[in-house]
Amino acid sequence: MKFRIKIFADGADVQSILRLSQNPLIAGYTTNPTLMRKAGVSDYKRFAQEVLAVVKDKPVSFEVLSDEFDEMEAQAKEIASWAANVYVKIPITNTRGESSVALIERLTKAAVKLNVTAMLTIEQVKAVLPAMRGATGGYISIFAGRVADAGVDPEPIMVEALNLLKEYPALELLWASPREVFNVVQAERIGCHVITLTDDVLKKLSLIGKNLDEFSLETVKMFYNDAVAAGYELPTGNLHITARAIAPAVH
Repeated sequence: MKFRIKIFADGADVQSILRLSQNPLIAGYTTNPTLMRKAGVSDYKRFAQEVLAVVKDKPVSFEVLSDEFDEMEAQAKEIASWAANVYVKIPITNTRGESSVALIERLTKAAVKLNVTAMLTIEQVKAVLPAMRGATGGYISIFAGRVADAGVDPEPIMVEALNLLKEYPALELLWASPREVFNVVQAERIGCHVITLTDDVLKKLSLIGKNLDEFSLETVKMFYNDAVAAGYELPTGNLHITARAIAPAVH
């Protein structure tokens, strides 16, 4: 299966990252504190070192932890020093809603490669791009999945962002927080540069192009076999039939 869009694996499980490092489909890696906590990471730098010991030639994004801009700046420079393929994730604001644009501009001038994260609006993109002028590389991460969670179609936002990025050829648009495989199709269709996928969505990529009649039959078999496995019975009148599985369930 070939894609024009770059696929970045999103997660913080070291063993999963090691496994995915053998997959030629994976063009990079991203993580964040929420994923790290979920994966049980207790030592941030040790975790990063374990990842970077294996992933040496593909971009890896690690996020700052502070909520104060001066400390974010120091953390960003520390994280950037870990390896040449590291990109530092800077949230678009701190938790008080204060813009990170001034920090992003300082870090860009200091040649820190950035992944500006947690963006959901085109106004945020418009504010950030001038601050990253002159960058040799970087990612504009729009959380399209969260936009969709709010009942808003993310495609027009992503298309407009792509148009804005034409003036910044060193920067790439990243479709973040996808919820389903169809988001890969959407992102590919509009010419988005990168999409991040968690392991559960990555495992479904092979379903793209699957025959829908075949998929329908597999679904019917899954429901039937699960009913059998659960031992459900529903006698009607004098008729009582014990069902038995007919095929392996496909999920």
